[in-house]
Amino acid sequence: MAQLIHLNGPPGIGKSTLAALHVDRHAGALNLDVDVVHRLIGGWQDEQNRTWQLVWPLVRVMAESHLRDGHDVVLPQYHAQLDEITALEDLARANGASFREVVLLDDREAAAERFDDRARDTDDHWVQHHHRLVALRGGSVLLGAMYDNLVEILRLRPEAVVVRSRAGAVQETYELLATALRC
Repeated sequence: MAQLIHLNGPPGIGKSTLAALHVDRHAGALNLDVDVVHRLIGGWQDEQNRTWQLVWPLVRVMAESHLRDGHDVVLPQYHAQLDEITALEDLARANGASFREVVLLDDREAAAERFDDRARDTDDHWVQHHHRLVALRGGSVLLGAMYDNLVEILRLRPEAVVVRSRAGAVQETYELLATALRC
């Protein structure tokens, strides 16, 4: 049975990196990185994020098609609203797939530091754009609220699996993820 694997977690925690590792090891699996899809749409640099409304219908259709064809989809994306997560779960089930919910977490302060470090250590325009948006919307206060909202979601979704993601421990974290997905 195909599965939709939702890799959730704070910004900069390693969701995209782990999704890429997972699909490299699972033939036919789709790394449906929403940030990559978003960059395909003109105007993604808009500070009001108006292009997001164009991204999600594309992501949904891509996921539906791949799941219906019997292939896994890995979706690395922060979600801290219950309706966003249940919509993913409903999408999986409507297309004959199971839903796996994995949340990558580090300590609250470490997660914020990782987000800042990622922006400081890259020339990637997408990463710099996100860092600028977060700074405009409150910086560390916003990141802390995002983290807290995610922890609250975990309280509401006890079936979600939490995987510890430490800075610089990519292989170790991937092994924890692989173990979680085998259960």
